[in-house]
Amino acid sequence: MNIRHVKQSDYYVIAPQINEWWNGREMADRLPKLFFDHFTNTSFVAEQDGEIIGFLIGFLSQSHLQEGYIHFVGVHPTHRGSHIGRQLYESFFQTMKAYGRNLVRCVTSPVNKNSIAYHIRMGFEIEGGNRVVNGIAVHSNYDGPGQERVVFVKRI
Repeated sequence: MNIRHVKQSDYYVIAPQINEWWNGREMADRLPKLFFDHFTNTSFVAEQDGEIIGFLIGFLSQSHLQEGYIHFVGVHPTHRGSHIGRQLYESFFQTMKAYGRNLVRCVTSPVNKNSIAYHIRMGFEIEGGNRVVNGIAVHSNYDGPGQERVVFVKRI
């Protein structure tokens, strides 16, 4: 497996597969092409035998100069459990350190129990929240009315 920075053309490979990777959930609209155009230095793909099997889209915060943000991560369903996500996250963490960043943030939906458990295993902490859902602190209306999110933070 090879981890490399994303390139613009990766969008056309990844975007058509996103909903399939998420078992039919409509997720493709959350990853517009602009991320593949403007965040290539802080975003990564994992390839095996010339096929993209995972990706991480992240960026440097423009407002919080010690922070980086992970926007979207995916691993092909047949390759999950192979530590591909961990390697993508580690690549991002190393890049953030190189830019002098020491804090990484990300969010997920409270219904995504696998993502919540994964982030906790990766050393992220759940940050605050204004209500508790199934024992997890969530932020109500985080991404608009009715759009609850679990907010994670990790010091690197």
